[in-house]
Amino acid sequence: MRGIPRVTRIPRPLLGALVGVTALLTASALATPAGAAPRPDTSTGVSSVTAGAQQQARDFWTSERMREATPLDLVSVNGHFDGGSAPLKGAATTVAPTAAPASAVGRTAADIGLMAFPNGGGQWTGGGAVVSTAGRVFFSYQGRTASCSGNAVTSANKSTVITAGHCVKLEGAWHTNWVFVPGYHDGQAPYGRWSASKTLSTRQWTASEDINYDVGAAVVAPLDGKLLTDVVGGQGLAFNTGYNLRMYSFGFPAAAPYDGEKFIYCSGNTNRDFLLSNDHGMNCNMTGGSSGGPWFTQFNEATGTGLLSSVNSFKYNFLPNRMYGPYFGADAQNLYQTAQTS
Repeated sequence: MRGIPRVTRIPRPLLGALVGVTALLTASALATPAGAAPRPDTSTGVSSVTAGAQQQARDFWTSERMREATPLDLVSVNGHFDGGSAPLKGAATTVAPTAAPASAVGRTAADIGLMAFPNGGGQWTGGGAVVSTAGRVFFSYQGRTASCSGNAVTSANKSTVITAGHCVKLEGAWHTNWVFVPGYHDGQAPYGRWSASKTLSTRQWTASEDINYDVGAAVVAPLDGKLLTDVVGGQGLAFNTGYNLRMYSFGFPAAAPYDGEKFIYCSGNTNRDFLLSNDHGMNCNMTGGSSGGPWFTQFNEATGTGLLSSVNSFKYNFLPNRMYGPYFGADAQNLYQTAQTS
């Protein structure tokens, strides 16, 4: 079985030799139907999904398929810097969280005590809104099934999910059979399987898959007549708020030693990558399948809410215990604006 293809870019000249980077996408061995291909709009980085393909995706992702999906080992890729500009900055902007229904929150840290900080990759048992806003992302990629992570956010359309760019598009192709499963556990979808009506990525990821802009989004269709954040709530967001921040990261890593069935978190003080990207870096042991999981600033353990300020993106081969996530600057903000008004 073939692994995930390599992503190639031009290395930063002063570094000379290529530096290995580990992608966080993991693909399973299940065969998948061809499905209806998304209709991409290359000028805007938006891929539309037909109503028929949306229903097909919901039907395809049964509890058995989600539970039994076995990820491949992480694939080493040549992580390169394409010589493009650093993320454009703008005015610091924040968006407040959207309250989740009380039935979606469950226990909070106030009930069981605070979680460890810093933490390199333990199970989140603190409850709060994050257990309903975060979830697993499932999709078909080159004839195989694959998984990532994602998170519902406050949005005008009440239907926006933020994830990594490579969780919506990779090697020039948009993924199919794309669904978001908030609150996933043990093969279950307690809040339903939300099929994408559109998937989007930053213009730089759409054009050249530049690791600095590895940010994606999805607009999910209503489910049973309801909108996503009316059911699970939505986290806030922060753009252009700088580096060296205290952050929490969440995801559903599915490669060893994890199995995709547990909700995992990392926490710590971050700093700016000094090697091949302009990303945030955090000590974190999460593995493949955690891609696209949210990074929060101003995270409140007692309520499980925060401001989404990055996503799990990649690791360097020689730094397996350190995760990197893109800076949320003007382009990430433009992506969010496009998604929430779609």
